[in-house]
Amino acid sequence: MTALTALAAAETPSLVQSVDWLAIAPVVITAAVGLVVLIADLFVPERSKPALGWISVAGLAAATATLLPLRAGDRTTFCLTGDPAACSYTADHFALVIQFLVLGGALVTALLSVTAVRDARMPAGEYWFLLLSSAAGAALLPAARDLATLIVALEVASLPAFALVGMRRGDRLSSEAALKFFLSSVTATAVSLMGISFVYAATGSLHLTQVADGLQDVPGQLDTLAMAGVALTLVGFAFKTAAVPFHFWVPDTYVGAPLPIAGYLSVIGKAVGFTGLILVTVIAFPAYSEIWGPALAVLAALTMTLGNAAALRQSADRPNSAVRLLAWSSVGQAGYLLVPIAAAAYAARDQIGSTVAYALMYAVVNLGAFAVAALVARTKPLHRISDYRGLYAERPLAALSLAFFLLCLAGLPPGIVGLFAKVTVFRSAVDAGLGWLAVVMAVNVVIALYYYLRWTALLFRAPDGAAEGTAEAAAGTPAKAKAPWPVTVAIVLTAATALVLSGAPQLVLRFAAGSLFPQ
Repeated sequence: MTALTALAAAETPSLVQSVDWLAIAPVVITAAVGLVVLIADLFVPERSKPALGWISVAGLAAATATLLPLRAGDRTTFCLTGDPAACSYTADHFALVIQFLVLGGALVTALLSVTAVRDARMPAGEYWFLLLSSAAGAALLPAARDLATLIVALEVASLPAFALVGMRRGDRLSSEAALKFFLSSVTATAVSLMGISFVYAATGSLHLTQVADGLQDVPGQLDTLAMAGVALTLVGFAFKTAAVPFHFWVPDTYVGAPLPIAGYLSVIGKAVGFTGLILVTVIAFPAYSEIWGPALAVLAALTMTLGNAAALRQSADRPNSAVRLLAWSSVGQAGYLLVPIAAAAYAARDQIGSTVAYALMYAVVNLGAFAVAALVARTKPLHRISDYRGLYAERPLAALSLAFFLLCLAGLPPGIVGLFAKVTVFRSAVDAGLGWLAVVMAVNVVIALYYYLRWTALLFRAPDGAAEGTAEAAAGTPAKAKAPWPVTVAIVLTAATALVLSGAPQLVLRFAAGSLFPQ
C-alpha cells in the first residue's frame, strides 16, 4: 500500500507553487507601504499627516531600488506545475524596464504631491494609499504573463486613479472628470473581458504563450470567435493609451485632476496601456497579426493627427489651456508610440523596443513639464499658456527646464534624446514597409513644432506686468512665491535625467531598444 501511494504521488504533479519573493519585491513593497500608510492614517494626528507623504516617497524609492538585483532579467514565478514554461509572473528585461519607468514616474509624482496634498487640503491617508495602490498595479502589469493577471493589474492601476482624479472634493470639474473617466474606462474593460472570454473559449488557456500556441491552430468553427476575441481584448488597452477613438476622456480628466495626478496619468497610464498592448499582440496574438497590425497602424495615424491638430487650436488666454495643450500633446505622442507596435506585425518583434525607448524619453520630459506647471500654478492657478509669458525673468531655471522639455517633445536640439527617439520610431515604420505611416508621422512632427516652439518662445518674452512687478518690488512686496523644495527636486531630477540622455542618447536606446523577446 505504501509503495502504491508513493507511486501515485510521483505520478501526480504537485499543486503547490513556489514563490520567488525577490522577483515580486517591487510590487509587494509598493502595495505593503500603501497598506501601512492607510493604517497609519487612523492613528497619526492631523499635524503629522505630511509624514505619510514622505513614507510613501521612501517606499517608492525602496521599490525602485529592488529592481537592481533583478537586472539579469531571468526570474519567473507562479508557474504551472504541469508546464513550467507557462508562468504568470516573469521578471525579464522588458518587465524590469517598464517597472523602472512606472516606479520612477510614481516617485516623481509623489514628490510633486507632497505640497499639493497639503495646499489643496486633500485627505492625506486616502491620497497616498490610492497612489501607491495604482503604482503597484502598474508595476505588476509588465510582468504579467496571463490574461487574467493582465486584466487584474490593469484594474488595480485604474480603479484608484478614478478616485485620485476626483480627490478635490467640492470641485465640479474634478467630480465631472472622475465620473467621465470612470464610465468610459469601465465600458472599455467590459469589452476587453468579453474578448478575453472569447479567446479562452477558442484556446482553452489564459497564459500568453499557451494562447499563442492555441491560436496557431484554431478549429474552423471557432476562427470567427477567436478573431472577435483578439479585436475586443485590445480595446481596454487602447483606451489606456488614449488612442483615437478612445481618447475623449483625456482633456477633461487632466483639467479636473490635481496636476501631479494629471502628470501621472499622462505617463504611467500610458505605460500601462502600451505594455498591455505589447504583451497581448507580440506574445499572445502573433497568429492574428494581419488583424491587429493594420488596425494599430490606422489608430496610430488617426491618434497623432487628431492630437496634434487639437493641441494646435489651444488659445493661450483660455483658462486651463496649458493643461489642455499637454493633454492633447500626450494624445499626439501616443500616436508615435503606437507606430513600432504596428510595425511589429510586419517585421521583427524587437521593433517594439522603439516604443519602450520612446516611452522612457517621454516619461522623463512630460513629468518634468508637469512639474514646472505645478510650480507656476502656485501663483497663477488659471493654468493658461499666457501665464508663462516672461517666466525666464521670474524663474530662469524653471523656464530653461520647461523650454528644454518642450524641445525634447518636439524633437529639436538641444533635446537630442527626443530627436533620437523619433528617428528610432520613424525607422521602425520604414523597416516594416509602412511608408505611408512614416509620411504621416513626419507631417505631424512638423505640425507639433509650431505649438511647442510657440510656448517655448513665450517663456523668454518680456512679462506683461513688468512695470507692476517693479513697483511691487520697490514697495517691499515679494514678486514671487518661494518654490517648495520637493517640487524643485522633481524639476531638477527630470531635467538632469533629460540632459544626460540628450548627451548620451545611446544609453536609453541601448537600455530599451534591444531584443526584448526571443525570436
